Amino acid sequence: MSSYLESNARERIARLFDARSFREFLPPSSRVISPHLAQLDAPVSFDDGVVVGQALLNGDKVFAAAQEGGFMGGAVGEVHGAKLVGLLRRAIAERVGAVLLLMETGGVRLHEANAGLIAVSEVMRAVLDARHAGIAVITLAGGSNGVFGGMGIVARCTNAVVMSEEGRLAMSGPEVIETASGVEEFDSRDRALVWRTTGGKHRYLLGDCQMVVADSVAAFRQGAIDAMAACRQQPTALTLDELEQEQAMLGERVDRFGAMTDPLEVWSALGVEQPDAIAMLEASEFVAAVGAHRIGGR
Repeated sequence: MSSYLESNARERIARLFDARSFREFLPPSSRVISPHLAQLDAPVSFDDGVVVGQALLNGDKVFAAAQEGGFMGGAVGEVHGAKLVGLLRRAIAERVGAVLLLMETGGVRLHEANAGLIAVSEVMRAVLDARHAGIAVITLAGGSNGVFGGMGIVARCTNAVVMSEEGRLAMSGPEVIETASGVEEFDSRDRALVWRTTGGKHRYLLGDCQMVVADSVAAFRQGAIDAMAACRQQPTALTLDELEQEQAMLGERVDRFGAMTDPLEVWSALGVEQPDAIAMLEASEFVAAVGAHRIGGR
C-alpha cells in the first residue's frame, strides 16, 4: 500500500486517479518557469512545483493539481499560482465534475514576495468562482510539509478538506510561530505538540476538515470519491448563511477553548474519552471513537 505522505506530487497523481487517465496541462516540456527565481540565482523547476491537468476519478472527469513539496516546500509563486488559477477557470469553462487540490505547501514563496501574495489571493478568488459556478473544490492534505500560510486559507475556502493524521493545516507554521513569539509560546521541535495542534485529528475535531483517512494513496482516493459524492448532495457556492454559521462556530471555539494551551485540554472539554490515547488510534478507530464530540463544521 503506497504511503501518501512519502509519495511525491507525480506519484500521487498517477496512483490516486484512474489508471493512465491523467493528462497534464503545461507539462515540464513546456518550460514554463518562474521569471523571478533565475534573477536570484535560485533553482527553478520546469513545472514550477505544481502538476495540473485532467483525469478520471472512479469514471468521473475531474481537474486536479498536486503541489510538489520537494521544490521549495511547495511554496506558491507567480507561475505556480497562475497554473492553479488557470486550472480552476478552465474547470468552469468545461463544467467538470470537481477540482481536487492535492496541497502540500508552506504558503507564499518568499523569493517572489508580492507576486506570490497576489497569486494566492487570485487562487482564493478562483476557488470561490468555481464553487459559485457549481463545481466542487476539494482539498487533500497529507504531505510532509503540511498546508500553511495563504494556502491554508485557500484550503478552508474549498468545499471539503480530506486529511490524514500526518497531514497538517494551519495559518502559520510551527517555526514561524516560534520565531515570532518564542519557544515558550510554541516549541516547533516538540513533534507530538505540533501534530496534535495542526494535524488531521485535531482539525477534524474542531470542524476544520470533513474527513480523516489513513496515510495511503488508496485511502485518499476513496476519501476524494466520498467527498465528491457528498458535495453532489448540497449547493457548492459559498453563501451568506454558510459564512454566518462559520462565524458562529469560530466564536464558539474561542469562548470554549480560548484560555486552553494544549489540544489535549480541548479534546477533554469536547467530551472525548481518554484524550491521551487519541494519538495512537488508526484513522477509522479515531473517527468511531470521537463520534458526536466533533464540533459541527461546514
